[in-house]
Amino acid sequence: MTTASAEKRYTPIIILLLVAALVAVIALWATDKAGRQSASSHKGKVLATSDEVFEWKLVTTWPKNFPGLGSAAENLARMVDEMSNGRLKIRVYGGGEIVPALGVFDAVSQGVADAGHGAAYYWKGKVPSSVFFTAVPFGLNAQETFGWLHYGGGLELWEEAYAPYNLVPMGGGSTGVQMGGWFNKEINSMEDLQGLKMRIPGLAGEVFTLAGGTSVTLPGSELYTSLQTGVIDALEWVGPYNDRILGFHQVAKYYYYPGWHEPGSVLEFIVNKDSLASLPEDLQAIVRYAARASSQDMLDEYTGRNNESLRELIEEHGVELRRFPDDVLRALWEGTREALDKLVANDPMAARVYASYSDFYKGVRNYHHISEQAYINVRDVVLEEEDF
Repeated sequence: MTTASAEKRYTPIIILLLVAALVAVIALWATDKAGRQSASSHKGKVLATSDEVFEWKLVTTWPKNFPGLGSAAENLARMVDEMSNGRLKIRVYGGGEIVPALGVFDAVSQGVADAGHGAAYYWKGKVPSSVFFTAVPFGLNAQETFGWLHYGGGLELWEEAYAPYNLVPMGGGSTGVQMGGWFNKEINSMEDLQGLKMRIPGLAGEVFTLAGGTSVTLPGSELYTSLQTGVIDALEWVGPYNDRILGFHQVAKYYYYPGWHEPGSVLEFIVNKDSLASLPEDLQAIVRYAARASSQDMLDEYTGRNNESLRELIEEHGVELRRFPDDVLRALWEGTREALDKLVANDPMAARVYASYSDFYKGVRNYHHISEQAYINVRDVVLEEEDF
């Protein structure tokens, strides 16, 4: 074979080898580039590893395993454990086990605990705008509040309000419309509120003070004894389900409605921002989804339990149910307007939150006149006293 014929014979093979080498080089370059881009895109993020286990402490303002209010935190811990396949363990502590019941906000803010469960209006002294994220007298009910939070810009404002404290807030359940409270004398006019000492927190406490009473903030664990011993003259807590369990019917005669002060109390999960950021992205998502699921579960629980508890209070314990007179409710509304004006005038963040809350309120109230409210009214007209 001549040199010329050998070159002619092997030239195609050499070309194929060179093309293959070039393809291999390009593939390696593309892989390296993709890896560098991926590393850049995940800069500052914690990537998931299958075997790493994280452990959190969650403190609450409620007694350990307290029905209703205490269920959300326990459900959150269970859901997170199940969805993460045990990669995130959350241990729940009741009020007073690690920090005082009303010390939850500071404990989570400072990193003493990773998360907490309570009610935003307890922190009104630190964050004036927090009252809007729990309940406003004569304001949004639970369904409406969650609509505002998740689809009306409320949650973004809540996150902004808590950001200076290194906290990330999330909805943590709702009791629905609460009861008006327990009294040992009938409330027939505004005169009956004068000088009355009542456990009633949040913005409603200011309204009650403007009405001539004295508002007191106490944790649930102190309410029975405080009413029994005369430290307070009246109290509001939640509704029939929880109030029956705490035995308020043993120390008070009259049970008033409607819950003008808390028409749809929304509770909160708060998470330390650094603790949340330390989790892989999938666990962060699990925490958020579990919070939303356990939040809805609490509202379901109260809807399912309140009726039977109210029946028991009236039929078995002789509790006398009373409705607040219309003139008292109108006066309390006037006090609410005054308290809101003062709040927004003294705190720019509260003013911004109120503007958002008020805009959503107007729209949803307009629709609910012809939907929720109209349906309930016509149901009463059609059924009257009949059972369905």
